[in-house]
Amino acid sequence: MVDFTERYSRQIRFQPIGKEGQQMLSAARVAIVGLGALGTVLSSQLARAGVGYLRLIDRDVIEVSNLQRQLLYTEQDAEAGRAKAEAAAEALVKANSQIQIEPVLTDVTAVNAEELLGDVDVIVDGTDNLQVRYLINDVAVKHGIPWSYGGAVSSYGTTVFIEPGQTPCLVCLFGADDGSAGHDTCDTVGVLAPIVSMIASMQVAEIIKFLTGNRQALKREITYVDIWQNEFRSLRLGTPKEECICCQKRQFLSLQHKDEGLVVSFCGRQTIQIKPQGKLNVSLAILAERLKALGRVQANRNLLRFETSDCTISLFADGRALIHGVDDIWEAKRIYAQYIGL
Repeated sequence: MVDFTERYSRQIRFQPIGKEGQQMLSAARVAIVGLGALGTVLSSQLARAGVGYLRLIDRDVIEVSNLQRQLLYTEQDAEAGRAKAEAAAEALVKANSQIQIEPVLTDVTAVNAEELLGDVDVIVDGTDNLQVRYLINDVAVKHGIPWSYGGAVSSYGTTVFIEPGQTPCLVCLFGADDGSAGHDTCDTVGVLAPIVSMIASMQVAEIIKFLTGNRQALKREITYVDIWQNEFRSLRLGTPKEECICCQKRQFLSLQHKDEGLVVSFCGRQTIQIKPQGKLNVSLAILAERLKALGRVQANRNLLRFETSDCTISLFADGRALIHGVDDIWEAKRIYAQYIGL
């Protein structure tokens, strides 16, 4: 086993952290939502920094188009269609076997958000989903947990560290979630890997400041960077808005929407998620045996990958499935019913 002081010696030598700060990192618990471009950089840096417990939450599987910017994954992972959270955890254990890493292969929804996010010291946003960010904000404010907002697309990105009671919350900054879904994504306008690493690194810097007790060094600003246009701008946060329905009136609207939704279309991906109300009534191993005669099957205890000439299905242990190669909801439902049952 690698000696604690030796492993983190260069970080300990940084005076604002020192050995006491490093021990605080080792005792810290962090949840990362999304293990895509931002999430892989975030989790790698936090694991290597020695954060003692990381919960990695992601609903997706690895595709070859991810490899340009999602640094923890390999061609073999993409070929196998592995679950991101599972593959990320495996890679991180190889980098630091002395911390606890918990992969969670699921959506963050109003039903499970408090269970997944309510018992950590910091929540980290690695998602590109606005509705999930409002869920994170609700949990953070309700439980008094700081969280790091980050977004990167095209050549630009934004980040801010939100501390309930000390800074405005997401609703203060951007208004309440109105249910709209129209915004640029990596699938629609692309993304450069350097902006991902820059935004994620800024997020990690603020998280480490907070977890090591260096709150006076926190930026307290929204930071915007465009590496193509050579822009770097910051806007001072100020104080929470007196009329904010979330952090002042404590109305947690996102957490009230308990309908998880049966179908979700992944923008630009030709992938549709089917999420039944009940759980699978058979194990993945049993289902894999049934499907072997119909196509190519790869399976472990968390994920089954089934491929035919017409479709590809990534099926999770809770019954949730990603139907790849289709953009019609009814066709996705038909495929799920045909091979899995609905």
